[in-house]
Amino acid sequence: MQQNPYGEDPVRLIVDLAATPPRSPEEFTERCVAAGMAIDRPVGDEDLAEILEFIPCWLAVVDADTPERRAALLNELLTTSSAHPRLTDHADGGWHIHYRADGLGLAGVVRAVVSVGTALHLTCRGMDRLGRCALAECGRAYGDFTRGGRQRYCSPTCANRDAVRRYRVRQAAQKP
Repeated sequence: MQQNPYGEDPVRLIVDLAATPPRSPEEFTERCVAAGMAIDRPVGDEDLAEILEFIPCWLAVVDADTPERRAALLNELLTTSSAHPRLTDHADGGWHIHYRADGLGLAGVVRAVVSVGTALHLTCRGMDRLGRCALAECGRAYGDFTRGGRQRYCSPTCANRDAVRRYRVRQAAQKP
């Protein structure tokens, strides 16, 4: 059985790309390969420009203030980034589903995978499972993959930093 690549991994990839946008086609390629993507064509400056243009569009989905607005923005990304689902058996990977056209560059593939992956993430886990870090000076986007759906920080580091800050405020308030 082939595991479908649309879901948690693409959301993790776009969260990473949004936190630290790639600075070169080579860096973009390396980070996509590290995320498990197969690269089947050269990656150039146009791919880098396309993904850098896509990141703010995806972040608008994160920042949407209602589930309806989030769905509308994500539907726009799905319309412009994905295609009808179809079966494929390329690169000896076994049969699986693609939600994209053939012949796309890496940025086009990432756009499709991220758009569909985000839609699956939100519809399977909940429309509120994207957010911004609660640490005031951070503000990075995160995908909430926790069991209970109560994530508020992008990382344990930010959660710990905020907990220490709250502790120090309480301690200072208790001193006469």
